[in-house]
Amino acid sequence: MTMAWRRGAILAVIVMLLLGTGLADHARADGGGGGGGGGDDERANPPRGKPIDPDYTAAVTAIKVNKFAEAIPLLRRVVGRDASNADAFNWLAYATRRNGDPAASLPLYEKALAIDPKHRGAHEYIGEAYLMLGNVAKAKEHLARLDSLCLLPCSEYRDLKRAVERYEKTGKVSATH
Repeated sequence: MTMAWRRGAILAVIVMLLLGTGLADHARADGGGGGGGGGDDERANPPRGKPIDPDYTAAVTAIKVNKFAEAIPLLRRVVGRDASNADAFNWLAYATRRNGDPAASLPLYEKALAIDPKHRGAHEYIGEAYLMLGNVAKAKEHLARLDSLCLLPCSEYRDLKRAVERYEKTGKVSATH
């Protein structure tokens, strides 16, 4: 029995157990600890139990149509009212980075990660910001963190891994994330 086979078998048993207890559905509804910044609708949902902030909703809508400059002041208001909103900090960092200022996005991603160290979206996107700044080592640190956070390979891990590989081959960062 190879180590890879054992790991795969153990993961399969864990997934079956999670599905049987309903924990997988809870994690999915919760955003799995990695919401904010990207494109998938699950990431755009506010945390459960919190009222929907119209500025947050408007900012996410603006980001989805690449109006990053429009989203930034809206998200600054959101984090001004709720300094514990990791998703809002992640979206703010994402909009800042995509608006052309990856260096200014770093402390915003760090704030999101200080609030929620398991925030998969923040780990993916800070890794991409580091690539934009030419710091492959820091991007790989966040890739390794995602590897430990994702029981099975998750989209955030796959996306950052592809970005790192592309950067290492071409010296370029994808403009879509």
